[in-house]
Amino acid sequence: MQKLRISEFADQVGLTAFTLRYYENEGLIEPHRDANGRRYYVDQDIRWIKFLLHLKKTGMTMAEIEQYVTWRAQGDSTIELRRNLLQQVKKEAEEKVAELQASLEIVNHKIDWYDGKLDSSISEDEDFAEYMKKFQ
Repeated sequence: MQKLRISEFADQVGLTAFTLRYYENEGLIEPHRDANGRRYYVDQDIRWIKFLLHLKKTGMTMAEIEQYVTWRAQGDSTIELRRNLLQQVKKEAEEKVAELQASLEIVNHKIDWYDGKLDSSISEDEDFAEYMKKFQ
């Protein structure tokens, strides 16, 4: 079993030691301790923190992540609670993705409109609002 010091662990997961200590203080991770009381981490800890980072990237708040971690520590009796929380987070993330896709579509149309202006495939008097009517 590989034992990583906090700096090595930070490098492995792409976080700073400061952030890892913050996560520790928030109860999100619990490092192992050697006989001298020094922190160390193992491969399982890398997988756990990477999972937490995935949750964070979905837009989960720290409070929601802390709740998830608390329920996880309570064992299988909280599986339904954890599942419901993840379902809600998934729904909210999907809504954000849909909003982002819609905005990206507008940006793509604007780029196409600029390209049309530059190559004269769009007349000089056609503004963007008129151009967009083609897509509605």
